[in-house]
Formats: sequence, C-alpha cells, structure tokens
Amino acid sequence: MKILISSRNRDKIKEITEILSPFCFEIVTVADFQNLPDIVEDKATLFGNSYKKANEIMKLTGITTIADDTGLFIDALNGEPGINSARYAGEKCSYQDNRNKVLQNMVNIKNRSARFITSIVLVQTNGRYINAEGVLEGTITEREIGSQGFGYDPIFIAANTNKTLSEISPQEKNRISHRGKALENLVVKMQNIFTYNNK
Repeated sequence: MKILISSRNRDKIKEITEILSPFCFEIVTVADFQNLPDIVEDKATLFGNSYKKANEIMKLTGITTIADDTGLFIDALNGEPGINSARYAGEKCSYQDNRNKVLQNMVNIKNRSARFITSIVLVQTNGRYINAEGVLEGTITEREIGSQGFGYDPIFIAANTNKTLSEISPQEKNRISHRGKALENLVVKMQNIFTYNNK
C-alpha cells in the first residue's frame, strides 16, 4: 500500500519515513509526481494546515496522504513564531534567517521557555482521516549549538536533555521529538486500520 507524504522538505520526509518504517508501506512524496501544486498554508491552526495539505493532495492523486504542520511557540514572544514558523523571517527565508530572527527577538529576555507542537493528519482515499499531536517542551538558547538537525534545532534545548536538538543523534531526536510523538500517537490509531509489522 502507498502512503504519500505531502511535503517537499527532504529533512521532514526523512524523519517521517524512518518513524513509519515498521509499516509495510511504499512511501512516496509529492516530488514523485509531475505538476502537483504547492498547497498554500493559510489556515489559522496547525491542524487546519496539515489537514488541508493532506486532503488536497489525496484528492489530486487518489493516494492515502499524510501531512504535518509544526510550530515553535515561544512564551516570551506571545507564542511566536507559532504557525508562521517556516516563514518567520519572510517568504522564501532560510532556516538561518528564522533562527537569527528568534535570537534577535530574544536578546536580554530571561524567560526562554518554548515548545514545539506538531499536528499530523492522514487522509484516506475514502475521505476519512485520523489525526494526532505531539509536543516537545524546552528552552531557547542564546546562540546556536550543534551541527545536526534542521530548522530551529540548533537553538532549542529539549527538556530533560541539556542538549539542543542539533546535538543529539537523529535516532534520539525521533524518539523524543514533537514530530516523533505525533507520529507515535498516529501509529496507535493506524494500527486499527492497517496491518502492522512489529519487527
């Protein structure tokens, strides 16, 4: 059975593929198809964006589709960058641009508590969907630390680790991360629908 990941982000695709590896799925992405449009993320919530991305691509391809939306919510910035995390420094900005803006906005701020939240949705070809959420608490650093990961990983210290997400292995990150938790919660629900290969 095919599962289509509605994303062009290679880092995100790699994480999702690794976490879904216990399933006997053939994983494909929007990059495997010609002329699939980029879905505009214009909803007011993470769930709204993830559902829209999964549902619209499922309708265009006829393949069960999974999509997620993730936000970094910083308490001292009133929840910013939030649902605009991927575009915090502007349209077509880089990971580095976004990190720089966060660090600049957090200069001399003592309360550095933050959390990643991921909403993930799987839409089946019959239109039914299942969804799940994952949360990772942590704090924002004062400078970038570590060389692994992507996005905001170098400036986010995961709770109970004393390390940024860029200082830990991909395997450990998948085990504790917001996306990993969301996928784990989704997998529990998927077991009632799909055959699970528990190897």
